[in-house]
Amino acid sequence: MNANDFSRRHLINLPNILTYLRMAIIPVIIFVLMVPVSTKSFNIAFLLFVLASITDYLDGILARSWNLVTSIGKLLDPLADKLLTSAVLIMLIPVDRVPAWLVFLIIGREITITGLRSIAASQGLIIKASRMGKNKMISQTIAISLLLLTIPHLQSLLHNLGLFFLWVSVVLSYWSATEYFVNFYKEAKRHSRQAR
Repeated sequence: MNANDFSRRHLINLPNILTYLRMAIIPVIIFVLMVPVSTKSFNIAFLLFVLASITDYLDGILARSWNLVTSIGKLLDPLADKLLTSAVLIMLIPVDRVPAWLVFLIIGREITITGLRSIAASQGLIIKASRMGKNKMISQTIAISLLLLTIPHLQSLLHNLGLFFLWVSVVLSYWSATEYFVNFYKEAKRHSRQAR
């Protein structure tokens, strides 16, 4: 990043504003899901999560189509995604919608890959997001939406579908994590050869 990355134009453009909005929604969802929770609070959290997910979809499209891709956007967008999904999954543990150990697997993977990408970036290596990682994000979004949505006579079906998609996201996340490590190894090896 350079000084230009922190100019008003780069910090305050529509894609980044949508990312800031997504981050601002996180504490609201946490507050809504604080126990004791009701059908109404689950459904409010569902609507907020869907709204936040839509901003995630829109900010990427707008950034690319309007040529507003910025370094700060590249940093904040995946960070906002990880904070949003992690916060909601953690809040779903005490209300028995997801097991704590499964949430640990998901968040542990995210921390590991974020660390790997940071190490790569510090060495001048860029590890691009994989298609599998994007599919993981889609299945995770569907899973969390289903786990939040509360319709009493359909609750068992929604819960089971939510857990199914969450497991799909776990499989895809560890598959994509393997790809990240392989790509990191290849990039590091290529970088090492060029340095010599």
